[in-house]
Amino acid sequence: MVQVEGMDMENGSQRSISAYSEEYDDDGHLRRTGNMWTASAHVITAVIGSGVLSLAWSIAQMGWIAGPITLVFFAFVTYYTSLLLADCYRSPDPITGKRNYTYMDAVKANLGPTQQWLCAFTQYTNLWATAVGYTVTASTSMVAIKRSDCFHSNGDNSPCHISNNPYMITFGVFQIIFSQIPDFHRIWWLSIVAAVMSLSYSSIGLGLGIGKAFESGHSHGTIGGISIGHGPDDVSRATKVWQVFQALGNIAFAYSFSAILIEIQDTLKTPPPENKTMKRATLIGVSTTTFFYMTIGCVGYAAFGNNAPGNLLTGFGFYNPYWLINFANACIVVHLVGAYQVFSQPIFAVFESWIGKRRPHSRFIHNDHVMNVPFYGALSVNLFRLVWRTAFVFSTTIFAMLFPFFNDIVGLIGAYGFWPLTVYFPVAMYIHQQNIRRWSTKWVWLQILSLISLLVSIVAALGSVEGIYQDLKHYTPFKTKY
Repeated sequence: MVQVEGMDMENGSQRSISAYSEEYDDDGHLRRTGNMWTASAHVITAVIGSGVLSLAWSIAQMGWIAGPITLVFFAFVTYYTSLLLADCYRSPDPITGKRNYTYMDAVKANLGPTQQWLCAFTQYTNLWATAVGYTVTASTSMVAIKRSDCFHSNGDNSPCHISNNPYMITFGVFQIIFSQIPDFHRIWWLSIVAAVMSLSYSSIGLGLGIGKAFESGHSHGTIGGISIGHGPDDVSRATKVWQVFQALGNIAFAYSFSAILIEIQDTLKTPPPENKTMKRATLIGVSTTTFFYMTIGCVGYAAFGNNAPGNLLTGFGFYNPYWLINFANACIVVHLVGAYQVFSQPIFAVFESWIGKRRPHSRFIHNDHVMNVPFYGALSVNLFRLVWRTAFVFSTTIFAMLFPFFNDIVGLIGAYGFWPLTVYFPVAMYIHQQNIRRWSTKWVWLQILSLISLLVSIVAALGSVEGIYQDLKHYTPFKTKY
């Protein structure tokens, strides 16, 4: 018999759990089974998302010097602050302290309840907005497959205008189904599939870009990016500034996974200590994604120059081989099915935990019902989970149909979440946990990093809002066609 000491989730009191096998962790929860590789898959699934497809356009706004430097800056900041955040999974000691099951719990343990609510609002609205962005991107890729077939049949100059609304609805239906997976711990297989898909379409985009870059007769980009002037490919000074700001948001979005780092870490088994495993997984995830980002962004820019499309695989810089482009876009859709769940499951968990504690005797909330599904067998269904998660997917689908602007939405989401979730809270918690003295050298440098990141978030948000404003001038709700 194994005696396990754990924490009661409702009142924090110590309790003992007797078990006849090693089924429980030190907190009384079922033993976690995640490892460095499953965590790396979660990170890659979260990081290599739709943002990778906008990187060639983002570098085109800044040019060959500022573009790659900006990518390296965001990679460094994301990796460094993720190391700080990984040490906050347990408090007050990063190895032996009490577990924090969510990002919000970690903020409460280190910074108090006021900061916790600020974090909760920022984190969960950011996760919801990311789900909206993934819905837009997945539908864009599905439309691209349909248009590619049309171009192949009717010629590259055919109009082939197709509404993306049916494809958003289709994506939403699949998300309703996958959203019935009970919790984050049970979607590891979906993350692995999604990670393989993300590496697949990234590799295809890279290969097509290399082939295009070696073709003669087109620009391979410039030192300063899109030029200011009155030529056919030039833009005004104001447009240049706004698009550079928006590009910052796109790159920030491409590195957004800090909002779910604690939730990923909560899937890891111990020993070794969770923070050490998470740091290794973060190194694998961020280094892998940065390699793809640098190569795809730079190769895409070399292939199309300052005319790089906003979405590398759906902007139809490539028409052939159409079957390969279709396969790449199909990989994007499959990947985003998994990525949507990776970003949505933390929202599901926190709301269901909150409502469950307030209605402990509700049969509607707590009771599962077994259904016999043909070709599957017995399936346990919770009616509350079915209704609430369906409503969540419905809200993201409707909002995506209202604002189907890929680059602008991606930039705004990235700007909104970058400073508070990737930088401010990890830095503030680390300072508190390590008792770093105010005005010491380390404290000053951490504050400078936070201030620079705040300024980046502000200008990126302004650029994306300006882009949305310009899009709305020529937009009719629910009638967007590509």
